[in-house]
Amino acid sequence: MQRTTLLQEDWWKLRAEATCGDASAGEDVVALRAENDQLRRALAGRAVVDEARGMMMVLTPCSRGTARDLLVDISRQCNTKLPEAAAAMVAAWEGKPLPRPMQRALRRALRRLYAEDRGCDSPPADEPSR
Repeated sequence: MQRTTLLQEDWWKLRAEATCGDASAGEDVVALRAENDQLRRALAGRAVVDEARGMMMVLTPCSRGTARDLLVDISRQCNTKLPEAAAAMVAAWEGKPLPRPMQRALRRALRRLYAEDRGCDSPPADEPSR
């Protein structure tokens, strides 16, 4: 597919061609719009994940990878998508209460992190032994 830059007045002509002209061109426009929407959602989700990761790095002096692992752990425990868990963490930083399941998941994840740092093999107190 060739990439072109359209001026604003040319955009209307392209839209008219897509709706009145070749059916495959109209399908291409629809597919490109859907892909564009998907990319916008992905970028918006990534921004909030990066913000939450930065918060974790500040609060629990750790590397970027460890901070992301903590967020992933929390989202898995709460059965939510990573951007949703990250958005809840950012909202908590801004004063909204963190939901109880996410509070518990955060505590567990931090206990695991600190236990790994100390070299402990025992699970946190609120988790059953395996």
